[in-house]
Amino acid sequence: MTDKSKKIKKQASLPYRDASLPVRKRVEDLIGRMTIEEKVAQLMGLWNGGIEDFKPEVFDDPFKMKEIFGKGCNSVHPAPFGISDTVRMRNKIQKYLVENTRLGIPAIFVDEGQHGMMRPEATVFPQAIGLACSWDTDLFEKVYGVVAHEMRSRGTHHALSPVIDVCRDPRWGRTEETYGEDPFLNGMLAIAAVKGLQGSDNGRVAPKNVGATLKHFTGHGELEGGQNQGPANHSLRVLRDYHMPPFKMCIDNAKPLSVMPSYNEVDGIPSHANRWLLKDVLRKEWGFKGMIVSDYYGVDQLFNKHFVCSDGSEAAETAFNSGVQYEFPQGNLYKKLPELLKKGKVKIRDVDMAVQQVLTFKFELGLFENPYVDEKEAVAAARSPEHSKIALRAAQESIVLLKNDGLLPIKKGNYRKIAVIGPCAKDLWFGGYSGEPLHKVSLLDGIRAKAGEGAEVIFSQGCKLTTNTTLSYFNWKYDEIKYASREDNLELIKEAVKTASESELVILALGENEHLCREAWAKNHIGDNMTLDLFGEQGELADAITALGKPVILYLMNGRPLSINRLTMKVQAIIEGWYMGQETGTAAAEIIFGDVNPSGKLTITFPKSAGQIPLYYNHKPSAQFMDYISQDINPLFCFGYGLSYTRFSCSDPVLKKKVISKGETAFVTVEVKNTGKVKGDEIIQLYIRDTISSVTRPVKELKDFARITLNPGETRKVVFEITPEKLAFHNIAMEYVTEPGMFEIMTGSSSADEDLKKTYLHVK
Repeated sequence: MTDKSKKIKKQASLPYRDASLPVRKRVEDLIGRMTIEEKVAQLMGLWNGGIEDFKPEVFDDPFKMKEIFGKGCNSVHPAPFGISDTVRMRNKIQKYLVENTRLGIPAIFVDEGQHGMMRPEATVFPQAIGLACSWDTDLFEKVYGVVAHEMRSRGTHHALSPVIDVCRDPRWGRTEETYGEDPFLNGMLAIAAVKGLQGSDNGRVAPKNVGATLKHFTGHGELEGGQNQGPANHSLRVLRDYHMPPFKMCIDNAKPLSVMPSYNEVDGIPSHANRWLLKDVLRKEWGFKGMIVSDYYGVDQLFNKHFVCSDGSEAAETAFNSGVQYEFPQGNLYKKLPELLKKGKVKIRDVDMAVQQVLTFKFELGLFENPYVDEKEAVAAARSPEHSKIALRAAQESIVLLKNDGLLPIKKGNYRKIAVIGPCAKDLWFGGYSGEPLHKVSLLDGIRAKAGEGAEVIFSQGCKLTTNTTLSYFNWKYDEIKYASREDNLELIKEAVKTASESELVILALGENEHLCREAWAKNHIGDNMTLDLFGEQGELADAITALGKPVILYLMNGRPLSINRLTMKVQAIIEGWYMGQETGTAAAEIIFGDVNPSGKLTITFPKSAGQIPLYYNHKPSAQFMDYISQDINPLFCFGYGLSYTRFSCSDPVLKKKVISKGETAFVTVEVKNTGKVKGDEIIQLYIRDTISSVTRPVKELKDFARITLNPGETRKVVFEITPEKLAFHNIAMEYVTEPGMFEIMTGSSSADEDLKKTYLHVK
């Protein structure tokens, strides 16, 4: 028997290897056998650095393997490999850890999954800002359940998703990753996403699921200048009432595995060094029992970006003592923890607590019994027809119809020649943190497939956005942006005008790609924007096409709201498609030709220009009060807005009781009727305003919603529950209370005043 075999046999007889023992007992036994170095290894990720991560030759080099994996690790972080390479690499890593390290502790594998697993050969769903426009929590749970299934089948255990930042500045390149501007909606969608990812709402991770990570805590969606990682110097009240609620809602109702602090500072304190935020609020006040993991290199930034620490050792001490338990993606600085322990700078009980948490997760996942994954199962998951069906449904429900002067839906046979023009027509963009699917349908492909034999579909590029485009993942990941030349684009515009002049109808596809709206993380990797205007020569292309006098459908493919003021006057129909994922073309064509009735509604306000920012529906009474000299204060499109091919009427809201005591729950009923001729989905929304309060309160706040399907002529009653929590806020003493008084109860189809009907609830 070899030494390795003897070691494995001896390990098998130890209590922590006994699957019949309670997890707590196994963890206690294992921790008792670990050295300080082995404990600290469980607090650090492993990552060799992005797209060149873990080259094949690493696994044939025993010295290199020992150098990388010899002490064990918390987790191994993403690399963009396909199914076979991923499974083989992960199985090799697990085999080494189990058979060649002293205690045989397997690794957790980590992936991103905000709108699909961020790897090749994975189902790609609508980008988060688009998916949120479905307002469909059941759909969210299904989508993230698919994401989890594909992840787990390839050996992933921990997802760095969902992003639940409340976005209040659309110049931010990460707008696309968020669910929009509203705390309540973000919280409800976050709960559904975590339930989908984890397969439960009790904190346990089901066999085909993964642990979820809420990020980024906190204030990350409203940064100075809309610049990623910039300061978020907001008042405590703004943090409490806008940026924190989605996190608390999700923690209370779905119990996510982990929370990730944000890169930004608040009031001079970076979140990775904010003991109040992570220990006082998250741990003590909210009772969060899960893991707190760093954002990538967030600990390093304490000394090389924020300059609140003098060096890496002090940064490790500060972050760990502030509550950041695990350093991702690799242990640049937490490798200093053994020395900090010797000096008494950190406490062994805090280290043991963090080790206990990650080991508990590993035992509960069953990794000590079966750390390996099967390639056939991974391939089957990726090729599941059901996953593609859910991706199509998600796109169908998420597309938002912004304008329709009767042009849509198109009836087959009405147009013999249709021109599809623009930089977002033939090329299909997915947005940041995207995988690359096995199949995808561009807008042009979808229109050609749906138009039928009687129509000719012709195409022209119109202009280019950037020229170094490739697979979506690399397009987003690579630093360099190569802008298209103006001269080339002007020639393309001439060609497009010629093509459009030969058509009877134009579908004009404009917007952004993964280079123009993305996470900015370095001076050579930018993604935020100072304007919301159409990029490059797209405005000139639009002017030239609309000048022809043809009927024009504008299809937008983008990651943030765009200022398309003049264009809204010139085109007959506007469809907000965001990034709709692998089924973009099919879903868009089904809506354009009327096979599917559009039902999505905006989850973020569309300003007329960047000069209106900040602009969100739940503003204070003194904001958005007077027009600017050069422009009015009204949004281009408001939060909650979206059109349908049918019409809905909504009755006045009726309260079961008009007067309640503090602590009581009220019920409000509204009748919704489909008064049109086709079946459709309506998203009915409930807003509340505290009319007189000890501190200023928003003019309205979303507090509930319901997505319902109605046949022509059908009426349905929707009952909303108004709990005390939906009336509460932080008063002048920063106490979370419901103050007595009058509350305005509003129901309707959007946040616009003209779309809402109201009644009043008196709280004694």
